[in-house]
Amino acid sequence: MSEQYKQAGVDIEAGYEAVERMKSHVQKTMRKEVMNPLGGFGGAFDLSQLNMKAPVLVSGTDGVGTKLKLAIDANIHGTIGVDAVAMCVNDIITTGAEPLYFLDYLALNKVVPEHVEQIVKGVADGCVQSECALIGGETAEMGEMYGENEYDIAGFAVGAVEKDQYIDGRATEAGDVIIGLHSSGVHSNGYSLVRKILNDNNTDLNERLEDKTLIEHLLEPTKIYVRAIKALKEEVSIKAMSHITGGGFYENIPRAIPEHFGVKLDVSNVRIPKIINWLINIGEIDKKEAYNVFNMGIGFIVVVSSNNQETAIDALKLAGEDPVVIGTVTDTKGVEINGI
Repeated sequence: MSEQYKQAGVDIEAGYEAVERMKSHVQKTMRKEVMNPLGGFGGAFDLSQLNMKAPVLVSGTDGVGTKLKLAIDANIHGTIGVDAVAMCVNDIITTGAEPLYFLDYLALNKVVPEHVEQIVKGVADGCVQSECALIGGETAEMGEMYGENEYDIAGFAVGAVEKDQYIDGRATEAGDVIIGLHSSGVHSNGYSLVRKILNDNNTDLNERLEDKTLIEHLLEPTKIYVRAIKALKEEVSIKAMSHITGGGFYENIPRAIPEHFGVKLDVSNVRIPKIINWLINIGEIDKKEAYNVFNMGIGFIVVVSSNNQETAIDALKLAGEDPVVIGTVTDTKGVEINGI
């Protein structure tokens, strides 16, 4: 029967091998609340172990967009899993939630155990950075749905926060300070435009841009901000947070604050990644469009009272970040960026 199934496009034995290769990577993500080993029909997580009085569950799901096409074409699969985790956990921590567990979904043309192991290792690495457990997932071999060597990956994360500590932006006031946390690169948004620029310019991705090749810059995994925000929460009251993803500054910052407020930004002290500057220059991208597509060096923002600015900056530096004050909340709706 398995030979007929293999002829139909599904290799069960390769699937078994892939699962075995995953196990050591998954194991390093475990938390004490995880109730069952990998391989069951459902991942179980004991919320009572959290000792929360009124826990609110916060969930998020996402993929990595067309960044995946670059990884597939370059045959580099070791970091794309980090992106899948980052896109989910960076969203849910904006509420003050602590990521608890993650599940991944991997659909592919054909199970190549070595490739699956690389992808899942990336997922596990992202979970370790997020301090959340990888408690389950699915690997689906669907040759009729995907071309040769093609695959897609998506993830789902769940976190929890005490109800009275849930952050929804309603505490925001005019005059509050906006602090930006630097990005590691392009992260996982804007890659349709990135790929158009590369194709239009017939770019050799093995060319070097200072310290790394272009493909290494472009596949740099999305930065995970979980530990930094956890450290910040222990020091100050955070009023609002935003994960800077698709839509850049113009879409994502207003999502974090009440709609009758706006923000005035000064990005002169922001360190824009080399690869983003390179893309803007070679693609001749209008500056306003760049701030509406890319993270422009800021992957995450937090809003705090001006009285807590110095404490927040110090806490973020101790957590290993290089924070920069990028603006203030205003009474005027909209996003105003100095010089744009």
